[in-house]
Amino acid sequence: MRGIGGPLLCIGDLLTDVGEADPHSDQPSPLSPSSSPSMPFSPHTLQPSHLNRLFQENYDQLNKAFAGTDHSWTALTLKLCTALQTANTLVQSTNTNVELLSEKVGELERVVKRGDSAVAAAKAIHISLNQKDH
Repeated sequence: MRGIGGPLLCIGDLLTDVGEADPHSDQPSPLSPSSSPSMPFSPHTLQPSHLNRLFQENYDQLNKAFAGTDHSWTALTLKLCTALQTANTLVQSTNTNVELLSEKVGELERVVKRGDSAVAAAKAIHISLNQKDH
């Protein structure tokens, strides 16, 4: 159930709005990393080693806002959600890359097996030719 009126959102409204974000929309999401000027990493340059620091910084800022009396927690919650969405994107990208790498390793294994078979056949031919000569 959605909260009622006023300039401040309830957390349920915020989470509902985040959940309603259309990932296929051509419009940039307010949660997109490129729209966050304070985000130190772009999704293209984000490394897994940055992820923990990015989350921790946003989490710490959010906890400070909750401890204070201002209402900056709403923006900081969105910022934390952005960090989590970026992490999700990074994990999905990594999973895709791992699948592609696994396929390439499988192809390489097949090539190596064919090469091993060719080497074994060449050795067998060489041995049989040497035996005929002697």
